[in-house]
Amino acid sequence: MLDLLIRNCTLVDGRSGMDIGIQGDRIVALQPSLVAEAAQVIDAEGQLVSAPFVDAHFHMDSTLSFGLPRINQSGTLLEGIALWGELKPLLTQEALVERALAYCDWAVAKGLLAIRSHVDICDSRLLAVDALLYVREQVKPYLDLQLVAFPQDGLLRAPDALENLKRALDKGVDVVGGIPHFERTMADGGESVRILCELAAERGLMVDMHCDESDDPLSRHIETLAFQTQRLGLQGRVTGSHLTSMHSMDNYYVSKLIPLIREAGVSVVANPLINITLQGRHDTYPKRRGMTRVPELMAAGVDVAFGHDCVMDPWYSLGTGDMLEVAHMGLHVAQMTGQDAMRASFDAVTSMPAKILGLAGYGVAVGCRADLVLLQARDPVEALRLRATRLAVIRAGQVIATSAPALTQLSLPGRTALVDFRI
Repeated sequence: MLDLLIRNCTLVDGRSGMDIGIQGDRIVALQPSLVAEAAQVIDAEGQLVSAPFVDAHFHMDSTLSFGLPRINQSGTLLEGIALWGELKPLLTQEALVERALAYCDWAVAKGLLAIRSHVDICDSRLLAVDALLYVREQVKPYLDLQLVAFPQDGLLRAPDALENLKRALDKGVDVVGGIPHFERTMADGGESVRILCELAAERGLMVDMHCDESDDPLSRHIETLAFQTQRLGLQGRVTGSHLTSMHSMDNYYVSKLIPLIREAGVSVVANPLINITLQGRHDTYPKRRGMTRVPELMAAGVDVAFGHDCVMDPWYSLGTGDMLEVAHMGLHVAQMTGQDAMRASFDAVTSMPAKILGLAGYGVAVGCRADLVLLQARDPVEALRLRATRLAVIRAGQVIATSAPALTQLSLPGRTALVDFRI
């Protein structure tokens, strides 16, 4: 007797008519026409079942704080950073927890069950750190929350930032973060990369660094990050986030840089929604869109994921926690409209970020955790086109969220019809 049986699924790899048998929190069977009884049966009716969505780059300490203490009128990165600086002294742990838990509810509703969140450590009270460590434990039964110690105001630029970062790691924060392009000089930026990578190597931790979030083609800290990764033997444990300066670099330099990233085993996270709204603000026309060179990095064999980055905070006033919206924007900006490229965009919000985060038991295979999303779509490309409804979200074999199918009843002169936007 199975606990849960999902019949007649289509999988991301194209297999159709598949049945998924779940016992406890694990997938124990995956085959067509599975002969078994189960306490609960879901008929997928040929629709897509995927492993859950994963967000490899987010800021949960600032999420849902839009309008506090004021609105970012210019919509720029620098005003957002200044606004966050105004808000930090007003933060309370209770409000941080309340907003973060509310966002986690949004995430679960969208089938987003794993998030890597950067948390600002430049406030010596470490209020945000304590709040998100508490949230991490609260949501653990239904969402994996991985925290990055992030010196928002610069490791060397902000007083006590290095000490605060070490204190955050001592408290249980998972990953070492950084922001080298925000240091006072290019040399200080490179020094911060060295210090942080050595700290990660010493403690056996992963690294995820905001790197070159700039339109300046001479912001090249990703090169230093790749070098330090190789020097310290951190291959497979390091991520460069944003890399927007690569959008503006000359092709000759990039032809050298991308192989260096690949050789060092550094992963990349682009944040399409935010990169294209915050970058290129000093341009008239033609206007740069800022997102890093996603197709070229993928073609070189670099692990690339898409992140949401922000939802309703000082930097971005929109968002719902929908990773299909993120991937949908990413494929448009990167001109990844070929069939294989669109499937790679789906992977960039599922299997690729899961790999970058090191999620154990992720996937749709026998032995994997029974964490699944049933989508109102027949394949990944259709899921992207429709930003498909999450009909069911399953965590550890338990259905934790459901949504009604997205269908519209038309009543027109001489005609009635039920509109289903799937073909």
